[in-house]
Amino acid sequence: MAELNTIRSAAGTRAAQIDAGLRAHMNKVYGTMSGGMLITALAAWAIAGLAVTTDPTGATVALRDGQYLTGLGEVLYTTPLRWVVMFAPLAFILFGWGALMRRGSAAAVQLGFFIFAAVMGVSMSSIFLVFTPYSITQTFLVTAIAFAGLSLYGYTTKKDLSGMGTFLMMGVIGLLVAMIINLFLQSGVMMMAISAIGVLIFAGLTAFYTQDIKNTYVAHAAHGDQDWLDKAAIDGALSLYISFLNMFQFLLMFMGQQE
Repeated sequence: MAELNTIRSAAGTRAAQIDAGLRAHMNKVYGTMSGGMLITALAAWAIAGLAVTTDPTGATVALRDGQYLTGLGEVLYTTPLRWVVMFAPLAFILFGWGALMRRGSAAAVQLGFFIFAAVMGVSMSSIFLVFTPYSITQTFLVTAIAFAGLSLYGYTTKKDLSGMGTFLMMGVIGLLVAMIINLFLQSGVMMMAISAIGVLIFAGLTAFYTQDIKNTYVAHAAHGDQDWLDKAAIDGALSLYISFLNMFQFLLMFMGQQE
């Protein structure tokens, strides 16, 4: 009996350690994600501020009454560089992130994430030229509330969400193809359909990624590889960051008020 009690006590202690470690791990995930979001917001706001001027001297592109693109704005938004800025974050995710996760230290992976967040901010800066600051803020708050609820569901639900992960990723591929096609068609109706489907897909991915981050930690916590766990936290932060930003951008198509 004494031996059985010792085994139970050890198991309880181990479970408590995993729970404490999981909380710390999730705090790092959300903290890293929040840091990336702040960098993205500041980069987008700063670049948009540098891209627009009220001085028509030397400006060749007018946005609206009293506002013109600066030289930087013209380069970013009216030359082929805009395609580089638009697709650079996607190229990094597809071709750079995996290699960085395999070969880089935790510090290098975190730096890579923050650089990616800054580039994403440059890519998103044009929303400040199109939508009112109020509608951007309103959409961000709605996205934050929805994200919190979805992530909480993914963390607490007993339902296994792994099955829908593959389905949702296939949906993302289809969404990318549709968006590329619509770059040439410029169909407003198609864009609204893409946005509606996009919100649903990334809402599902938010719950899926949260559960996957939790399960990954629990499965590997006993191994004691702290460097790997640190990198896994940053990788999880990136997944949730991408889900949040995509939900925000697709919701902005519905809620955003244009200047």
